[in-house]
Amino acid sequence: MFKPSLLATVIGCVIATNSYAMDPQPDPQNPNGYVVSDTQVNATQDAKTPNPMYDVWAKALETNDNAVVEAIVPGAAQNPENVKRAQSVFPQAQWDFLTQMAAPEYTYTRFLRAIGKFPAFCGQYTDGRNADAICKKSIVTAFAHFSQETGGHISTDNTSDNPNRLEEWQQALVHVREMSWSEGDAGYTTGCGQNDWQNARWPCSPGKGYFGRGAKQLSYHFNYGAFSEVMFNGDATVLLNNPGLVADSWLNLASAIWFFLTPQAPKPAMLHVIDRTWVPSARETEAGIGYGFGTTINVINGGIECGAQNRDKGQPVNRIRYWEGLAAHYQIPIEADEKNTCYQQTPYGSLNLNGATDVLYTNWDGNWKYYADRPQGQSFECSLVGFQTAYSALVPSDYDKCITNHFGSHANWPEIRVIPEADMPADPNGNPDPGNGGIAGWDATKVYDNAGEQVVYKNKVYKVLWWTKGDKPDAGGPWAYVKDVTPDPTDPTDPTDPTDPTDPTDPTDPTDPTDPTDPTDPTDPPTGFITWVAGTTQAKDGDKVTHAGKCFEAKNNPGVWETPTRSNWFWTEISCN
Repeated sequence: MFKPSLLATVIGCVIATNSYAMDPQPDPQNPNGYVVSDTQVNATQDAKTPNPMYDVWAKALETNDNAVVEAIVPGAAQNPENVKRAQSVFPQAQWDFLTQMAAPEYTYTRFLRAIGKFPAFCGQYTDGRNADAICKKSIVTAFAHFSQETGGHISTDNTSDNPNRLEEWQQALVHVREMSWSEGDAGYTTGCGQNDWQNARWPCSPGKGYFGRGAKQLSYHFNYGAFSEVMFNGDATVLLNNPGLVADSWLNLASAIWFFLTPQAPKPAMLHVIDRTWVPSARETEAGIGYGFGTTINVINGGIECGAQNRDKGQPVNRIRYWEGLAAHYQIPIEADEKNTCYQQTPYGSLNLNGATDVLYTNWDGNWKYYADRPQGQSFECSLVGFQTAYSALVPSDYDKCITNHFGSHANWPEIRVIPEADMPADPNGNPDPGNGGIAGWDATKVYDNAGEQVVYKNKVYKVLWWTKGDKPDAGGPWAYVKDVTPDPTDPTDPTDPTDPTDPTDPTDPTDPTDPTDPTDPTDPPTGFITWVAGTTQAKDGDKVTHAGKCFEAKNNPGVWETPTRSNWFWTEISCN
């Protein structure tokens, strides 16, 4: 669903205001719980993520199966197309040129496999963008950061340690493990064992260390767990139990590619800064954040390396030197609107997004708004938020997990199960689904406040126009007719079935309390009052009518269209006595 024309699309945090009415029902298997239908849950998720950028992000994080990846070797005809492009713009000779000091765990084959895991890296563009140029620029950008994160940092004048007088931008990938750490060291375990959602989702393995490994120096259990889920079909335990794989396999480079492609709202993915899929929001532009290598520094480590106070700091100065050296060597053009520096930028961690309306968030958390028409006033929904949670908006299954509080991150959240629409229990108000695409029957006790929401009433579909409760859809007012539906004559409980003798709205039923011909009907209109029928009753000044259990006196000649729902220009509510 990628939409290539995204110049008006932004990253960061616009919270979608769209919603879809949730209709939770008591869980027949749990006296304390509720069930919601997968149809409603999926519709709610879609309504909250209408921006096409969500599709772009999710597409960028799609992966190939590991069996395909591990068959990749240089020059193989069966290599994925993005790997073939990477080989074309950055062949083995260029890899060797930049890795003369590299640790032996980093190889060209592993580099190609890391790229092959993610088809979006060096992927194809169909909107006129130059895929080869973007691929080359992405690789060179990655190496500039590799040179800072894992480089030798040895001056060309130090011929004892650098006998070949290699430039510092040629000294990437020297370290595969963080200096002073070795396998078997149980370090970087901050937060392990705590009773929180991070440990519920990514539990630390006893005795394992989550210190920096690989080209990006992946660190801490929550990053190992999240990366493992992407590498191993949602299984976080593989790398939590064996973190050394991030040093000793092609994962040592795949971890860097994964980070390169993953947005951490409000920060964009580095790929989308380079290929300009990302467009800076107004708040980012005000903060000096635009295109260029400097923004990739802000994405990686802006809190420490960006801002005026860090202008002369070693880390950003090094990164910029490495990028400029590599860009010159590989003849990467620097566009007029690109900046290599980030000292002029506000670090993302300090960016004030309060009130911003053109930024997208990428994590789900419980929606804590109060809903009077839902059990316990709970929403039974999740909302997009601008901080890290257990649930990603870029992983389709995570919305279900958020709704059901899978990792126990929502305190005092109701017990919820998501079940197929076909398995939903009948509406306790006697309005089972009449088989019309999941549209529920009208509920006299429910508040309808989502404009456009549809209900079925007496064989017809109506949509709500504004807030209402208790107003019958066929009386007009807040309801508009949509279409007819066919009742099920075999369903004795179908309240829209005119052949059902127990139907309380059946005009042929002598026990029908709404039957005006029944002299015993206690709800017959009082003497002197007219029962209002929308589109039929012709009211004029002074007429007294009953509607929805209330009584009104007409004024200003309401005619046949102004349904009496409350005191207003045409009606005054009066006593029915």
